[in-house]
Amino acid sequence: MNTIQSIYDFLTARGWLHLDDAEEQIRFLAAGEYNENYHITVQEIYGEANYVFRINHGSQLGLEDQIEYEFSVLHALARSKATPRPFYCEVNVTDTALGNGVLLMEYLPGRPLDYTTDLAEAAALFAKVHEQPIDNRLIVQANPLLDIANESDQLLRRYPDHPMKETGNRLFRYHEQIQNLADESSFLFQDDPMVIVNTEVNSRNFIILEQDDHKQGWLVDWEKAVVSSRFQDLGHFLIPTTTLWKTQYRFDSEARELFLKDYAQDAKLDMDMKTILHCTEIMERTILLRALSWCYMAHYEYTHSNRALKNEATFKTIGQYLDGIECFLKSKN
Repeated sequence: MNTIQSIYDFLTARGWLHLDDAEEQIRFLAAGEYNENYHITVQEIYGEANYVFRINHGSQLGLEDQIEYEFSVLHALARSKATPRPFYCEVNVTDTALGNGVLLMEYLPGRPLDYTTDLAEAAALFAKVHEQPIDNRLIVQANPLLDIANESDQLLRRYPDHPMKETGNRLFRYHEQIQNLADESSFLFQDDPMVIVNTEVNSRNFIILEQDDHKQGWLVDWEKAVVSSRFQDLGHFLIPTTTLWKTQYRFDSEARELFLKDYAQDAKLDMDMKTILHCTEIMERTILLRALSWCYMAHYEYTHSNRALKNEATFKTIGQYLDGIECFLKSKN
């Protein structure tokens, strides 16, 4: 049985949506490393309605109920109007085509973020998300520098027989630098209130809709959200491993500072720009470790295991990042 038919049978059995034609109403939308998404179109009383059916195949957070966790995150952020509305979720699915659980949520029309034209919209979206009340169902990273360093260490050690020993040793040396940085700099983040952060803010996780002279934006894919420092999102957004993932863009110092000024204004952040820039730079260096450690781990999975989801473009980029480790590290040291 193909996945589209499995989705149709599941939705019909649960009564989440009324569907007449699986092939016409259910279309593949996109897939990441741990989830695949399908666009569902339904005729309702007030016209056409659109949904996203999300199938989970793994967890970066090590959770057995990953899709339920993401459902909780979306509920916590619903009032921001900056994220898709969640409708239904089920973890205990029996059809293997439906992976480890499924989520039905709002479909949002638009295009990916353009770093050259949409930075103000990105800053405003971060501010809307970060002002939401924290939710006690979510994982807390109270010491983000140390927590990210520890997560990176686990990624680097996941496969002891990894053949890229020299690359691994270089990343372990950088890990030691970041641990020292965490010991020296963690105090900088203690007075800033913790917020809900996405932690994976590449351009494809933004949706921008242009209508006449107005832009509206949303931030999607909340599988790895945690409660932590706002600088996790800001730092991740700015580092080259993020911007180069799907584009050819690199922030220069002028664009970087302009984005952070917009964010500080939108978030009404009571902090001087010198401190904002310093905290962001420290977090960028730390998140770079996590990004490269993930690439190291994922390279092994792509070449040595039966990974549920594989993308050749992603694998190519992973290889380029690992080959260019020294360039990435020199850019932040």
